Amino acid sequence: MDQLPIFVNVRGRKVILVGEGDAADAKRRLIERAGGHCVDAGNADALLAFVAIEDEDEALASAADLKARGLLVNVVDRPDQCDFTTPAVVDRQPVLVAVGTGGASAGMAKAIRQRIETILPQNLGALANAVAHARDAIRSKWPLAADRRRALDQAFAAGGSLDPFQSHGPAAIETWLDQDDAAQPSRLVEIPLLSGNADDLTLLTARLLGEADYVFHDSNIPGAILNRARADAVRHEGAPPTPAPEGLVLYLRLPSASG
Repeated sequence: MDQLPIFVNVRGRKVILVGEGDAADAKRRLIERAGGHCVDAGNADALLAFVAIEDEDEALASAADLKARGLLVNVVDRPDQCDFTTPAVVDRQPVLVAVGTGGASAGMAKAIRQRIETILPQNLGALANAVAHARDAIRSKWPLAADRRRALDQAFAAGGSLDPFQSHGPAAIETWLDQDDAAQPSRLVEIPLLSGNADDLTLLTARLLGEADYVFHDSNIPGAILNRARADAVRHEGAPPTPAPEGLVLYLRLPSASG
């Protein structure tokens, strides 16, 4: 990754917007849609800054001044001058899917966003809110964090009780909580990879990487594959110990070119 993808809470906070015209209006709509308040460059307690000025020299001068004050600055249509970029957004409040290209192509980001829009149910946000409201009930049923995460992983999996790509009624959470299904027990899964190309991962392997608690791997496993694992999964080079740790443990193997 060349950028750190984060979501910034600007609701009720000030954001500097410098410039006029269509580009500035677009940024103003984005900021206000997120609950922020647009202010001019003279404001001393802003969180972020956007520069939407067509003239090159004027835009760079404004950006330099703002950066000198310690602000993170987005300079419209000049990605090499940006401290951060704004992605194309799929909004299913409170679920947000952001598609960024690091400023390489806003058109590509838009095309990807439009494709995602067609496959995400409109009531996905309602499902997310229902999960949030049921947090205490979920903790009560699965007191251990690892069991709770595995139960949610099962529910959110393709075809699961809470599959986010399917439409669900208002009673979906209660129905799921009433089920007697236990979370998947701790297990070790050895995975012989087809190749070192991340595009060759099977759907099952990709899903397991997204759920694993521990990822043990041969030294020749490329980073592009290891990066498919959960960000908080513990990674170790080499074979897993005996006995293996508690949770979902993967052992990724990749035959050497000579073997």
